[in-house]
Amino acid sequence: MTEQVFTPDADHQRAFRDALGRFATGVTVVTTQTAQGPVGITANSFAALSLEPALVMWAPGRFSRRFEIFEQAPHFAIHVMAEDQLDIARHFARDGFDFSLPGIEAGLGDTPLLPGCLARFECARHAVYPGGDHAIVVGEVQRVATREGAGLSFFSGAYGSIG
Repeated sequence: MTEQVFTPDADHQRAFRDALGRFATGVTVVTTQTAQGPVGITANSFAALSLEPALVMWAPGRFSRRFEIFEQAPHFAIHVMAEDQLDIARHFARDGFDFSLPGIEAGLGDTPLLPGCLARFECARHAVYPGGDHAIVVGEVQRVATREGAGLSFFSGAYGSIG
């Protein structure tokens, strides 16, 4: 087995992206409410940040047409997808403005809440920091919902299951 070593520069962007893909992540859908209606986006850049105060973070890409919406959102919800929610994750990866799905309810700040997720974190924006071609959005968790089950994962460009 040979090891590839490179400097993450313009000539190695694909190799760098592939290297990042070697880290398995869970899959989330982040939702918010705007004056024009609800918006969602699929993201795997979610992480816990602090227990006291209760903070989580995620990182929307500046290249997304939904970037400014999430960078400025006063409230948002992060939904940890269950293994049987691949269709929902793909749905919001393609179209973050289509909420014609069953069972959606309004949460804090009128944020749309998706049903059936393994965990849901309803957040108020705590801070936003620059992060290269992404922003680091920190949310103060105001309410949590959980259920048992296996999670949806993403590894090396493919979806799978955790647990």
